[in-house]
Amino acid sequence: MQTRKLGTLEVSALGLGCMGLSYGYGPATDRSEAIHLIRAAHAGGVTFFDTAEAYGPGLNEEIVGEALEPVRGDVVIATKFGFKDGAPANGLDSRPARIREVAEQSLKRLRVDTIDLFYQHRVDPNVPIEEVAGVVRDLIQAGKVSHFGLSEAGSETIRRAHAVQPVAAVQSEYSLWWREPEQEILPLLDELGIGFVPFAPLGKGFLTGKLDQNTTFAKDDFRATVPRFSPEARKANQVLVDLVIGIAAEKNATPAQIALAWLLAQRPTIVPIPGTTKLNRLEENLGGAKVELSLDDLARIETSLAGITVQGDRYPASHQRFVNR
Repeated sequence: MQTRKLGTLEVSALGLGCMGLSYGYGPATDRSEAIHLIRAAHAGGVTFFDTAEAYGPGLNEEIVGEALEPVRGDVVIATKFGFKDGAPANGLDSRPARIREVAEQSLKRLRVDTIDLFYQHRVDPNVPIEEVAGVVRDLIQAGKVSHFGLSEAGSETIRRAHAVQPVAAVQSEYSLWWREPEQEILPLLDELGIGFVPFAPLGKGFLTGKLDQNTTFAKDDFRATVPRFSPEARKANQVLVDLVIGIAAEKNATPAQIALAWLLAQRPTIVPIPGTTKLNRLEENLGGAKVELSLDDLARIETSLAGITVQGDRYPASHQRFVNR
């Protein structure tokens, strides 16, 4: 697989988002199966793996650490701090002492000497971003962290943090059905030389074409609470999926592969991190890096998208306070 740069950090063009193996999408995947899938991703050319203290909490990092220990020198592992006791339900916590504590715990769980990329998971309004960046800078100087990242941060926050400690990557949701980063974030990252890591590049599964208005979600699947995944919104948004399905048929590809190829075509500094719990879906996703969309293809997609208004908020009201600070 080709590589890309997040700041000065070189990674595979597609990474693997590991969250769903233990958090957010229903029951956790069997540990041995999760380890097998992560190792299969590496065998397929993936060198960039995304985890977090909050995905478990702690469990996801342990699985990633065990899976990648044999190939540690070949991979880049990103993890995150920012929630009280590692649990999003407990609220935000980016106090300096907590950041340092999470770093020590993550080093042990990941079985590494240095965290390759350490994101603030969500911006904490109670702690100045300059203070957060300063703590990560100290961790970098101590050799415990290599690169600093931000997740779901607003443009002014990114600029202020970058002035204290250069930011290698910003992670936020971005896909064919959530394009808000194009307004302010992506131009700013171009200016500052920061890479961009889209999470939910397949629209949390919707862009695969495998979900429709009749799909039901388990009670512990967070999509059950998301307005964009209400039956009414899914029915209204099917027009976007139909567009992707049509292009996929022309390209002898799958809808998921088209969604990933579209992201990769937006900028050479974009590294999507699709997640899955299934080996066949992993193989399918990796195939997205091989799909080429021509300038005509991209222009046609853009024209079609201009006529589509996606229905439903991407988060329930209770989560809106965590993003774009």
